[in-house]
Amino acid sequence: MPAKIYTDKDANLDALKGKTCAVIGFGSQGHAHALNLKDSGVKVIIGLYPGSKSREVAKEKGFQVFDTAEAVKKADVIFVATPDTKIAGIYNKDIAPNLAKGKTLLFSHGFAIHFKTITVPTDIDVILVAPKGPGHIVRRQFTEGKGVPALIAIYQNPSKQAKKTALAWAKGIGGTRAGVLETTFKEETETDLFGEQVVLCGGASALVTAGFEVLVEAGYSPEMAYFECLHELKLIVDLMNESGIAGMRFSISETAKWGDVSVGPKIIDASVKKRMKAALKEIQSGKFAKTWIAEVEGGYKMYNALLRAGEKHPIEKTGTKLRGMMPWISKKNLKGAQAAY
Repeated sequence: MPAKIYTDKDANLDALKGKTCAVIGFGSQGHAHALNLKDSGVKVIIGLYPGSKSREVAKEKGFQVFDTAEAVKKADVIFVATPDTKIAGIYNKDIAPNLAKGKTLLFSHGFAIHFKTITVPTDIDVILVAPKGPGHIVRRQFTEGKGVPALIAIYQNPSKQAKKTALAWAKGIGGTRAGVLETTFKEETETDLFGEQVVLCGGASALVTAGFEVLVEAGYSPEMAYFECLHELKLIVDLMNESGIAGMRFSISETAKWGDVSVGPKIIDASVKKRMKAALKEIQSGKFAKTWIAEVEGGYKMYNALLRAGEKHPIEKTGTKLRGMMPWISKKNLKGAQAAY
């Protein structure tokens, strides 16, 4: 049975009328939700720790900024917009002691709830509103009169108003302009982690890097390898985004189509799918979450080493040179934006 898609007509901002919404954190998702809600007429305050560099940024954007505990006390709806592995510490110290019956706790990813890194009281609503895109895109699309599709989920609903609140929030950030699907915390968390690891981030970057290496090792120039394996990928993905895989194939040459359907499945074959299934099982069992939390608690040693190795790869040097020749490609440094608190 097809999932119901909620749009603007299904959501009412009145569900947030007269309420104070606190956004805890002012990073990628936090700043986007806060600004979009503010532009939608919702009362928004920001909660940050005393030494946060984001305090002045939030004030410059016209928000009242409070210490996290104070923001939670003042708010009816509290959006926890901090990194997954930081949530437990912030929640236990500043959020949990200041929750009261009738408040709503909101997340944009189900990690902390699904993997039980926090324990929530039973007399508050717990909901999820998860835009399917990074925060700067959520903000940009909103200002252009568009919207990023979003998911909503209800974990606890003692007020019996949780879904209305979730839909109102989704509308306030522009999600209902594009369409909103209802899911569960479990489904959102597990599919989101899977997509990041095996397709969107891990899979795509590993595929691009391997293709680049194969061409360079075969004697082709790094510049040619970069254009063929990285630069043109956006053009293909844009076509898929606009028209699906079949639509993309309609727009490419017959030779490209034949290579696609005859060679592609030999590269991404049954063995790859088997490893994808193994990655999914590690997510479902909680093994990935435990490993990631342990990595954070251990000081990010492997995490930082792997990132540094990636930054030193020849594809990055080649790309920096070639992008420098194309001034129309906007230069962005978004490092750390999603982690800002």
